[in-house]
Amino acid sequence: MLERLVAWYRVGSSVGAVVALVVANAIPLVGVLFLGWNVWTILIVYWVENGIIGVFNIAKIAMAEGPEGFGSARVMINGRAASQLTRFALVPFFIMHYGIFWAVHGVFVFMMPVFGGIGSEVSMAEGLSVPAIILAVIALTISHGISFWFNYLGRREYLRTSPSAQMFAPYGRLIVLHITIIVGAMAIAITGAPAALVAILVLLKIGMDLGFHLAEHRARGTSAPARPQPPGAAE
Repeated sequence: MLERLVAWYRVGSSVGAVVALVVANAIPLVGVLFLGWNVWTILIVYWVENGIIGVFNIAKIAMAEGPEGFGSARVMINGRAASQLTRFALVPFFIMHYGIFWAVHGVFVFMMPVFGGIGSEVSMAEGLSVPAIILAVIALTISHGISFWFNYLGRREYLRTSPSAQMFAPYGRLIVLHITIIVGAMAIAITGAPAALVAILVLLKIGMDLGFHLAEHRARGTSAPARPQPPGAAE
């Protein structure tokens, strides 16, 4: 059983990327258990992480060289199928569309003290630590950078995904993950639940994040396809 589990994550992602993901996500857990971080702090960290994911995805779209699939052709942008647009057209569309998604998410995050109830603004603000948030964000940036370097570049995943497919790649994972986090955080803030439940929420995020990470990279396989030969090239 253990051998199968190890083989599964090795196919799904590089070991370094998995370790970096777990370590980076463990920082908010340590903050909740030992440094007094509250649920609002955690949500701000995760919101900034969404922005980091978007920045890396811009680079991924620009580098993607894989063939277009049938699924992306069903998505229309300004009357044209996404698969028919160049990466130079897809990048600004992604920046605008994802930027709106990220901004709306931010509104929910920064309105959290209001959702938490009257008088919770002070207690939530007291639990905020800008240096701690910066530390967590730096760690998460490094984690996503390691994954980009070892998986997308090192394992040449850019040869197995098209620009249009890569443009939509972050949404499914982020929507499921962060709706879960936001709903759980609102329930914790409203009920005034203890730090232990915030820690459970962070553990849930780590587990889901790791599962989505492995599934995403496993779907792209482990070996890069051969580049197409030009006409007349030797066999």
